[in-house]
Amino acid sequence: MTSSNSSSRSRNPSFGVGSTPDPFAYSATSTYSESSVSRKSGSARNPIKVVVRYIVGAFVACFTPPDSEGYKKFGVSDEFRAPSVAPKMPRTNGERRGSNRAIYSNSTREKVPGSMKFTMEEILKATRNFSPAFRIGQGGFGTVYKGRLDDGTFVAIKRAKKSVCDKHLGVEFQSEITTLAQVEHLHLVKYYGYLEHGDERIVVVEYVPNGTLREHLDGVHGKVLELVARLDIAIDVAHAITYLHMYTDHPIIHRDIKSSNILLTEKLRAKVTDFGFARLAADIDSGATHVSTQVKGTAGYLDPEYLRTYQLTEKSDVYSFGVLLVELVTGRRPIEPKRELRERITTKWAMEMFNDGAAISALDARLKLTMGTNLAIEKILELALQCLAPCRHNRPGMRKCGEILWSIRKDYRELSAMDLRSYSSNFQ
Repeated sequence: MTSSNSSSRSRNPSFGVGSTPDPFAYSATSTYSESSVSRKSGSARNPIKVVVRYIVGAFVACFTPPDSEGYKKFGVSDEFRAPSVAPKMPRTNGERRGSNRAIYSNSTREKVPGSMKFTMEEILKATRNFSPAFRIGQGGFGTVYKGRLDDGTFVAIKRAKKSVCDKHLGVEFQSEITTLAQVEHLHLVKYYGYLEHGDERIVVVEYVPNGTLREHLDGVHGKVLELVARLDIAIDVAHAITYLHMYTDHPIIHRDIKSSNILLTEKLRAKVTDFGFARLAADIDSGATHVSTQVKGTAGYLDPEYLRTYQLTEKSDVYSFGVLLVELVTGRRPIEPKRELRERITTKWAMEMFNDGAAISALDARLKLTMGTNLAIEKILELALQCLAPCRHNRPGMRKCGEILWSIRKDYRELSAMDLRSYSSNFQ
């Protein structure tokens, strides 16, 4: 629903100067997943050269999103490898955004995102006539199927519910695919294309095989997600949101950052999905500071200031990211109604623990306690506290969040290496 709606206007008196009407209000899409874990060990390398390359690469390209070649050879030592072309700087007031698609690309094929054309016959063939055996997810938008194209590419095929294909939601469907076609980043699920055929609405996106972050935190996949992997995931998500906020032609607010909207690859790297609630941010060139729109999102992740004022900014994503950080530390869901009263709202409980000097009490009990873990948990919760500030002006930007997390991970790795050397010396 747009902000021009009369009911929205009456509830939000801030329309006018400093606000932008809501031209895109999307319907919810679904998240898909399927478990399949496989890992390959890297080849042996000269340890001194690896360390030197890692340090140089980290400082040069920490927050330069990887190029497409980096996507093909993605690994720990290549994570922050400098791209072949220097990225454009984020826009400041009065400057227009240029396209950074070539730099931020995660494309594995020489195709523009969304340029692939599909026929209904291809979709039916890829999904075996929408066979229940190929169903991998269900959401408000409809059902998601795993499919295989003629060239062997595995894809996720989102099929809209027939009931949502009315005129109003048809416009939202078009808005969503238009936005998806504008974004391309290593840590965003790749968009291939869409199909409208009669009353069928189909969206085809990248297939990510290893389930959602929420499933891994819940232990659905059998293994405990270690702290270093959780830090990697947090940094991946920070990169993706930073890209949406700063490096697209027009800033995009995801509006539904949560653990079930983060898919994991077989190497446990994150890809943000589900742009069902995404929308364009305010046009700062016109002097707008926010977008006035009806509230959309997920309970437990919603920015309280947005909920109260109906004013949406990029800082609403920052708030949701703060909730995500608490999830990564505690392993808990944002709302856990079966726990005792003081622990039911996870962020409130975790922040109380942190402020009382007992941050370690909020740590996921399945994680090992080490000197590195203790320090990392303190710093992660300190960042979460900033992201969860009641007033948006007191929250950091997503780029700053990513920089802080990278520093936390660096310190954690160094302390973990020291712990390992100390442990080894005790048995010699």
